[in-house]
Amino acid sequence: MLIDIFHDTACPWCRIGKKHLFDAIALLDHQTIEIRWHPFLLDDSIPAQGVGFRAFMKMRKGIGADQLTQLFSYATQSGAKAGVKLDFDKVFLAVNTTLSHRLIALTPKTHKNVIVEAVYKAYFEDGLNIGDVDTLVSLGKEFGFDQKQLKQQLSSDAALAEVVEEAEAARNQGISSVPFFVINNKVSISGSQSVEVFIQAIQKEI
Repeated sequence: MLIDIFHDTACPWCRIGKKHLFDAIALLDHQTIEIRWHPFLLDDSIPAQGVGFRAFMKMRKGIGADQLTQLFSYATQSGAKAGVKLDFDKVFLAVNTTLSHRLIALTPKTHKNVIVEAVYKAYFEDGLNIGDVDTLVSLGKEFGFDQKQLKQQLSSDAALAEVVEEAEAARNQGISSVPFFVINNKVSISGSQSVEVFIQAIQKEI
């Protein structure tokens, strides 16, 4: 079975949706599922150094401070129910996620699931700038990357074309929001649906 996941690394609902999917897979104990990760760039116009997170979110959503607080609270509570931590008090930068997707693209297939989770954790729990080369090199070190080589790759254009092309292809396929999941090239699931929804969808294809 093949499951394609379209996501952005600074999207809290992508982290929640990922957790729900993987919980469903664990409950089904189905060992022959291949996961393929696809980049989706929610806003690649953000400069490399990032911009102030709260000001950016208020402008992007067209809402005020109180509404933003409510939005963060709802996402935090939803994450807690799913078993993932979202600490918006630590997130100071809205980041360009292209570089983090390049790290994922450069990661061997056997380690992609864990590097994706490591990037999510770095952003949503540790408040790190996942648009920063040195931050991503430090993450890569934990998974066996040669630091010098990885820094050279991320400082150049390694995997850039691949990420940009995949992100554009997703939009050309009609995907306009993430997370978005496709099971066996047949069943599409949009949003961070419940564990039960994922179980039902996977069982149809087993």
